[in-house]
Amino acid sequence: MSKAGITLATADPPAPAVRPTGRRGVELALIVLAVGLSVYGYCAVGLARNGTVPPGAAGYGAGLGVIAVLAHLAVRWRAPLADPLPLPIGVLLNGVGLVLIYRLDLETPGDRAAPAQLIWSTLGVALFIAVILVLRDHRVLQRYTYLCVTVALVLLTVPILFPAVNGARIWIRVAGFSIQPGEFAKVLLAVFFAAYLAANRGALTYAGRRVWGMQLPTGRVLGPIVAVWLVSVGVLVLERDLGTSLLFFGLFVVLLYVATGRTGWIALGLLLASLGAVAVGRLEPHVHHRIETWLHPFASIEAGEGPNQIAQSLFAFAEGGILGSGLGLGHSVLIGFAVKSDFILATAGEELGLAGLSAIILLYGLLVERGYRAGLALRDPFGRLLAVGLASLVALQVFVIAGGVTGLIPLTGMAMPFLAQGGSSVVTNWAIVALLVRLSDSARRQDAPGAAR
Repeated sequence: MSKAGITLATADPPAPAVRPTGRRGVELALIVLAVGLSVYGYCAVGLARNGTVPPGAAGYGAGLGVIAVLAHLAVRWRAPLADPLPLPIGVLLNGVGLVLIYRLDLETPGDRAAPAQLIWSTLGVALFIAVILVLRDHRVLQRYTYLCVTVALVLLTVPILFPAVNGARIWIRVAGFSIQPGEFAKVLLAVFFAAYLAANRGALTYAGRRVWGMQLPTGRVLGPIVAVWLVSVGVLVLERDLGTSLLFFGLFVVLLYVATGRTGWIALGLLLASLGAVAVGRLEPHVHHRIETWLHPFASIEAGEGPNQIAQSLFAFAEGGILGSGLGLGHSVLIGFAVKSDFILATAGEELGLAGLSAIILLYGLLVERGYRAGLALRDPFGRLLAVGLASLVALQVFVIAGGVTGLIPLTGMAMPFLAQGGSSVVTNWAIVALLVRLSDSARRQDAPGAAR
């Protein structure tokens, strides 16, 4: 079936095993480069702050290198035809994030986050390896469509039972240990949306009534997925987690468009998003305050109360200029409590400058592009939608966070993939990279043996 340049076809049987064509050698070389750049950044921070190489530089480099090589060996063994770029990109972004968090730890000796982040990163890579080894065929996930959505809704609902943190109920905290279940729910919902839309794409495209020039599917087909989306977004609104609710809404609209090929869904999605933003911005005081801060970022300075977080973030980006102040030489710690999480990009902007910040954004863009490329190459509808959905999760999250800390859109409070402090986030993003690697391997296996496109 073809519509608006998007082709969805029935699944083909797995092709015979195909020998790798040099992709793994490229991947290993890029991993070595990524680890080397991360260690260089770690050493640069120590030299800038203390004039000496940090004593833990060798251990940091060895630890990052070992987990990266183990991930590479898993890919070489179980997914030899996979795209060689996603894994090195993940290693480099994770390594840069550890460097930035370590650099900020030097300003906050009583609140050291880098050691815990390294442990979470190790767990994330372990999950990456587990996915590569266990999930031999991505189509197996279709069997667990409704299990995925059930678990996702449970994960989204549980934080309501726990106290709010910084105005939002998005954490589960027990005995000093905390996780953000919404991070895991987003991957499960991506699987559900992809599986459901793949199974009902024909009815979504051609059945139903035409309203205002737009073909609307029947309620029987569209109803379940709309209900799941409304419940998830409604729960997130109650928890004041507007960033994740916006993420889920964007994911829903993107996959609906890809499944049907109808641009009207994009227009309808933008209209609903605008109406929802206006309503929530006026009715919810927490959100209204963020919108006011976005519209008037320097109002607190004019009132004699000092700069707020957004103003400090803008100052950090301005101070960075083209080439930055240098790792370890910035003052982004003045942003306050969220400098290692929501505003980690401000530290990168100040100390690496526009050049370094552009390189980071391009890495995210390349990761998203490889996900879309895998989706275009896959022949089964579920795989295509899943690849597009996972890549879109990364793209939407980067846009929402980068837009918030630079003043383009109101701040929503989310973790920058791989860079920001947050164990749940880094583990989840490694799972996304693992699924993209598996999908890219499947895309090449479906072709004739020996093909090297």
